[in-house]
Amino acid sequence: MRVMIAEDDALLREGLVLLLSTAGIEVVAAVDNADDFLTAVTADRPDAVVVDVRLPPTFTDDGLRAAVRARGIHPGLPVLVLSSYVEDSYAAELLGDGAGGVGYLLKERVGKVDRFLDTLRRVAAGGTAMDPEVISQLLVRRKADDPLSALTAREREVLALMAEGHNNGTIAERLVVTEGAVLKHIRSIFAKLGLAADEVGHRRVLAVLAYLNA
Repeated sequence: MRVMIAEDDALLREGLVLLLSTAGIEVVAAVDNADDFLTAVTADRPDAVVVDVRLPPTFTDDGLRAAVRARGIHPGLPVLVLSSYVEDSYAAELLGDGAGGVGYLLKERVGKVDRFLDTLRRVAAGGTAMDPEVISQLLVRRKADDPLSALTAREREVLALMAEGHNNGTIAERLVVTEGAVLKHIRSIFAKLGLAADEVGHRRVLAVLAYLNA
């Protein structure tokens, strides 16, 4: 797997390079600002990118905006946001294009190296992985005409765990139900969100994106 990193903290950036290299992942570029990141992405499409939200030159949402532009250059480019902040500007655009391959982790909540690597691989494979705290903060701004209003409380729990990247078996363990019950809830979620079997894209990813972007 070939990965690009955009992180302005030199120690963290070099630490990520060492971590990924040790895990057998090739780091094709590691830059400290949004402009250099976009230049690198334009020249060479990686398998995934790891991007901080607040990068030079403005230290606001430059990294997030650059990630959105990168997916415009390379549709479906897997993006793992790794930040200390939950920033909703441009997050809806990043999460809502229906392509999948999106993750958002908070730096201080990444307690295990293996978890970070597993998340990166999941995102690179087209999956979705969101920190529960990110989900919680993004949902604060949910509109009154919530398209998920038809879901039951249990279905919302299932969908929240799907957003965290868990498979059906893990969801069943978390909720203390059978995998069959989880599958039944997921089918109901798909039906209520209007995600037909022939829907373009992966229905599981589309359901998660609907949950995060409603």
